[in-house]
Amino acid sequence: MAVFVALGAFLMTLVGGWTAQRVTDRRHLVLGLAGGLMLGVVGLDLLPEALDAAGRPVFGVPAALLLFVAGFLVAHLVERLLAGRRAAHGADEHGGGRVPEVGLTAAAAMVGHSVMDGVAIGAAFQVGGGMGVAVALAVVAHDFADGFNTYTLTSLYGNARRKALAMLFADAVAPVAGAASTLLFTIPEQLLGSYLGFFGGALLYLAAAEILPEAHHDHPARSTLLCTVAGAAFIWLVVGIAG
Repeated sequence: MAVFVALGAFLMTLVGGWTAQRVTDRRHLVLGLAGGLMLGVVGLDLLPEALDAAGRPVFGVPAALLLFVAGFLVAHLVERLLAGRRAAHGADEHGGGRVPEVGLTAAAAMVGHSVMDGVAIGAAFQVGGGMGVAVALAVVAHDFADGFNTYTLTSLYGNARRKALAMLFADAVAPVAGAASTLLFTIPEQLLGSYLGFFGGALLYLAAAEILPEAHHDHPARSTLLCTVAGAAFIWLVVGIAG
């Protein structure tokens, strides 16, 4: 049942990526919406789950928040190192400093998160059918945002459409693989919470330092800001319904 339900997440992820792909003439609105979705996922979904699962505080600070900060800093460090490496090899400046490897790394992190979504579905069905359905609905709903963000992140950093589609497909398959894996083993709750905290920090960096500034660079329009607010509000709605 868990694997069957995860197929809904597979389809929803592809729909999200297809939507991001089809509205290229409104790129600033796409990026504004993606930034809002990412902000909502981090603040309203990932961090609360991480704080619940990551275990006892470390020197007075919840472990999930320490890893959240670490994820933010690691994402910043990786981008700076890759940008410096590209500049050292004489890359031109026409791409606005975008490093394709950063987009692929971010998309790969989204794929890893989607695997954990599938694991969450499988684990919830192990607890009970009602719990499984509730978690599955939440995952399927926000996998639209995952697909949207995976395609947007990959293409934003200058990767070819073929690579963006490949990462989108990998992100769509990931929850099915994660749900299937729960037939073999389970992930300790504390480790899962640590991962969610770290991933949330990395995702927030990409939203705040890359996606939203790019959205407003050429089109500082009110409609872009409204798309960002709508993205965050959508995730709030999803979390509220699932709760």
